[in-house]
Amino acid sequence: MKILAVNPGSTSTKIAVYEDETPRLVLNIRHSVEELSQFPRIIDQFEFRKKLVLEALDNNGIPFEFDAIVGRGGLLKPIPGGVYVVNDAMLDDIAHAMRSHACNLGCLIASELAALLPGCQAFIADPGVVDELDEIARITGSPLMPRITIWHALNQRAIARRYAAEHNTRYENLNLVICHLGGGISVGTHCKGRAVDVNNALDGEGPFSPERAGTLPAGQLIDVCSSGRFIKEELKKRISGRAGLTAHLGTTDVPAIVKRIEEGDKHAELVLNAMIYQIAKCVGAAAVVLYGKVDAILLTGVHHFTIAGARVFPCSCSRLSRRRRIGSIGTECAGSFAWRASGAGLSVISIFFVLFSGTLCLNVQNSLFPYSKTLRFFLLKQSVLLYGNKPFRYIETRFIYRNRRTSSTDVRSSS
Repeated sequence: MKILAVNPGSTSTKIAVYEDETPRLVLNIRHSVEELSQFPRIIDQFEFRKKLVLEALDNNGIPFEFDAIVGRGGLLKPIPGGVYVVNDAMLDDIAHAMRSHACNLGCLIASELAALLPGCQAFIADPGVVDELDEIARITGSPLMPRITIWHALNQRAIARRYAAEHNTRYENLNLVICHLGGGISVGTHCKGRAVDVNNALDGEGPFSPERAGTLPAGQLIDVCSSGRFIKEELKKRISGRAGLTAHLGTTDVPAIVKRIEEGDKHAELVLNAMIYQIAKCVGAAAVVLYGKVDAILLTGVHHFTIAGARVFPCSCSRLSRRRRIGSIGTECAGSFAWRASGAGLSVISIFFVLFSGTLCLNVQNSLFPYSKTLRFFLLKQSVLLYGNKPFRYIETRFIYRNRRTSSTDVRSSS
């Protein structure tokens, strides 16, 4: 079975080709802010990104012959996790999506390319709107604004399933806290195979990220919105797109920020440390949801935090502690914070959020970090292999999927 996977992200387009379990091509095409700024709307990037996919195949000698093409799922209406066939109802919902993100291009590209090949089907898997929240997690201080989920479901589920497989268990048997670090940052609380709590990583809440604002002070936000200084579209960009690190420091490039810090930029150091601080707080809060019964804390999506910006130090820690430690590169790491999470029959994972020259340093013992950049492709490919015979048919729906006890046939059905 030949599978093409296409993952359009906010700062990159990732492409992979698999023959059954074997990867034939894995490619990550990065996009600068200047390159994408020529397109007024994200939907305007469609032809540009589709052309990149076709050129990548041609340049690498990959014939355009596939049994399935899988695109990253877009911001549809909330649906349960799974693999879905791309159909007219899905394409119509994407065309009228209330929120804009590059992932919306995934099913469009997959559909158009699959239509060129006889017998080829287009799929999406675990889109960012997968909604499995506990009811209590939806409630906010205003009934006008319940919490919603927009997160990195595909990648988080991939790392969870891989971790479970490598520890001879099932994702459905584990309690996990999973943190995706990318252009946006999502921290998910996974309880026995369900993401029972996770932040809206696009435009809602959580830690700020390289290009998103995260949680903002509500009163000050209202003041800014009513000041008359900005139109609605400008305000949206200041929450998602031109927020976070890029708003403070003018770039989403963490290695470049680290270099500035090493050259003595104290403001850059403060801002990067603030982002690390917020990530660490969210990971701790997620563990509380699980009453502290955490089998593992998994980190993924680290392509924005390259080795220059995220150094891995092999060491072990048996208890919660603060200490000074010498890293393997011979540099003193001030203020290291270690949290050990252990579970029945599972290896201990120690994660260190180390503030060193404004650098995010992650130490994971016996874990899956750092993950391959092909992780999302792994799940896309694996999902088609596992569920290819019984994909879900996307059905137009006008309500929010709220309760896991609600029959899933309300929002999807077997094809």
